[in-house]
Amino acid sequence: MSLFRYKEIILLFLILFPLSLSALVIEDIKDKNADWECFSDKVMGGVSEGSFSVKEEAYVRLEGVVRTENNGGFIQCRAKVNLKTKGFEGIRIKAKGNNNEYYIHLRAPRMLPWNYYSAKFYASEEWKVIDLPLSSFEYSKDSSKSFNSSKLSTVALVAFGKDFDAQLDLSKLEIY
Repeated sequence: MSLFRYKEIILLFLILFPLSLSALVIEDIKDKNADWECFSDKVMGGVSEGSFSVKEEAYVRLEGVVRTENNGGFIQCRAKVNLKTKGFEGIRIKAKGNNNEYYIHLRAPRMLPWNYYSAKFYASEEWKVIDLPLSSFEYSKDSSKSFNSSKLSTVALVAFGKDFDAQLDLSKLEIY
């Protein structure tokens, strides 16, 4: 087979299967910005305080005080994404923080607001690329069920579950 024929086959493969070879960027600050909506447990009577901001045009920050008083205990920033998940394997983030556990929450269309799929990660003080396979996301109502939807409606950065000062920096968020 000639070199030209190999190039044709490779080009055809790239056209037919582009998603399996690349990631879809949701947030990278410089070229693509998600539309983030932030809220806390105050929507249900809690006392946590949180904010979300762009820092140095290089990353975004979720920060605040998480308190479990009054049945609360979370701050969250959520972006609407409306993506098909076929051909993707997971969520990849580049993050750093204050040496605490944080979560990514995923929601599929037609899920009630208090239901989600969740995966935990640790944010150290150094920038790290963290891959979270979709199969590792557990359903909030039944941890034995993993993410299996063909669509993704929102992605959220979340600090919750204990009393602590949260600071999570994110410079990239993509589905791979």
